[in-house]
Amino acid sequence: MTTAAPTGADRTSRAANPTGSAAAGTVRRPPGALVATVFTVILLAAVVFGVGTGPLSLPPDEVLRILFAQVTNGSLGGVDPSAAHVVWELRLPRVAQAAMVGASLAIAGAALQGLFGNALADPGIVGVTSGASLGAIIAIVLGLTVFGPWTVPAMSFAFGLATTALIYVLARPGRGGGTVQLLLVGIAVTAVGGSINGFFTYIADTTELESIVYWSMGSLNRASWDAVGAALPFFIVGLAVLVSMARPLDVLALGEKQAKHVGLDVRRTRILLVVATAVIVAAAVATAGSIGFVGLVVPHIVRIIVGPGHRWLLPLSALGGALMIVLADIGARTLNPPSEVPIGLFTGLVGGPFFLWLLYRRQKTARG
Repeated sequence: MTTAAPTGADRTSRAANPTGSAAAGTVRRPPGALVATVFTVILLAAVVFGVGTGPLSLPPDEVLRILFAQVTNGSLGGVDPSAAHVVWELRLPRVAQAAMVGASLAIAGAALQGLFGNALADPGIVGVTSGASLGAIIAIVLGLTVFGPWTVPAMSFAFGLATTALIYVLARPGRGGGTVQLLLVGIAVTAVGGSINGFFTYIADTTELESIVYWSMGSLNRASWDAVGAALPFFIVGLAVLVSMARPLDVLALGEKQAKHVGLDVRRTRILLVVATAVIVAAAVATAGSIGFVGLVVPHIVRIIVGPGHRWLLPLSALGGALMIVLADIGARTLNPPSEVPIGLFTGLVGGPFFLWLLYRRQKTARG
């Protein structure tokens, strides 16, 4: 895979005209606050629907009554206690975890696309996904139990961060190497990590292979309040850092040289972005396995709606990613009951065709 290095003019052109239209300057877009409100309302509706969907189907009003009673420590008002247990202990943590994972992957994708100035960048580019998957597969194949039931997620998180650190050291972006070098090193290390993953998959036995395959396709079937609590601090820190980088990302769209001329500390910005995306994506992969295309698809959809400004692009990508995975998880649980379809199949079904369309559009724009 080769990636053409965008020039400063290319970046500026994309920032001003993300849809490729010649008259992009006259395009009227809805206010970001309005879009955020709409996304939030749809997400909340999807959460209620997701909590009520399953073998025990519950209407929205009953779901809301149970949630209100649990939050306020009030009476269930005649609701079956077993239904309340299913809602609060089984389904709500799963839906909450789905929203966290989707938001993490999508906002990381939006930030990386801004950092690299490349519309095809996503969390897998910087090696976090590959490294995190490698840690999980090693723990599964070697039968490690150092941290008990948390061994696989802990190994996944540690390897995700370690792989990102290795890529950053090899790229040496603070010593003359630029963002393009960081991108290319990330692609190379990701390829090596994929090969090592393949080796461990090859030597795994039947039981281990089933777990590896399910992990590599993404799943939320082990969701719990403990898992949500473990990932929540990393999610909050990563989300806060990335949202705070909206203005530096807008400046980076001008090109690294121009950004330096206007006073931006490019090296510090680059480090913060890489570390924040590594933390938030590693936590997501450690929680739900490898789920592809969310960080690629959602930011592009949001960019078409509100434009390239990161002030709204970043938070709206988080909301859109949360909505996408919540809906995908509903499909995963209901498409083939009682079996569960891996979430990655749904995101790949949407992301694959979108990726091809994106490549076609870029090629058409280059010819025009």
